[in-house]
Amino acid sequence: MAIRVLLVDDQPLLRTGFRMILEAEQDLAVVGEAGDGLQALDQVRALQPDVVLMDIRMPRMDGVEATRQITGPGRDGPAKVLVLTTFDLDEYVVEALRAGASGFLLKDAPAHELVQAIRVVAAGEAMLAPSITRRLLDKYATHLPSGDEPVPNTLHTLTDREVEVLKLVARGLSNAEIAADLFVSETTVKTHVGHVLTKLGLRDRVQAAVYAYESGLVRPGAQQ
Repeated sequence: MAIRVLLVDDQPLLRTGFRMILEAEQDLAVVGEAGDGLQALDQVRALQPDVVLMDIRMPRMDGVEATRQITGPGRDGPAKVLVLTTFDLDEYVVEALRAGASGFLLKDAPAHELVQAIRVVAAGEAMLAPSITRRLLDKYATHLPSGDEPVPNTLHTLTDREVEVLKLVARGLSNAEIAADLFVSETTVKTHVGHVLTKLGLRDRVQAAVYAYESGLVRPGAQQ
């Protein structure tokens, strides 16, 4: 079955461009469009998309609040949110990731990256581009706790190896890269990542990365 995509952006020209790119793919189907967050909520309820391509800055309701209402706690719907941001890395992307977005993509990304990102998110994975994600969290670290706060009790539920894996996830490493770094198999890494998400009550790697920064486990600008 085709992946059902909802386009949310206040610029009709951009929506048209995205539609043309996506409809050229046999496994993607654009089921609707919305010009702001409120329209997006209505469209999600009516159309039940698999992936919502969400702009951040929009009138009436921005993409952060719309993401929160689509994917927040207690929401069991199928929709995953892929946030669109500008090249200079919009500070609100951090809030969107906290709100439940499965990742983000630059608006000027090549067409093949847009298509691949939608497929990745639809499959239940996180769109976590290592270099961009790290820069984003470091740049907007002032929006995150300082790291002087007490370590959350939930962090103590992790084993030492799971803490290592979480740190590497926060640095944006893939499973293969983590496996090479820790000298274990990629399957073992996947198991550790799954345990981390389950124990911390997180949905995906993006939320795990944000959690690592918020908890003080990883400090902005640090290499470990």
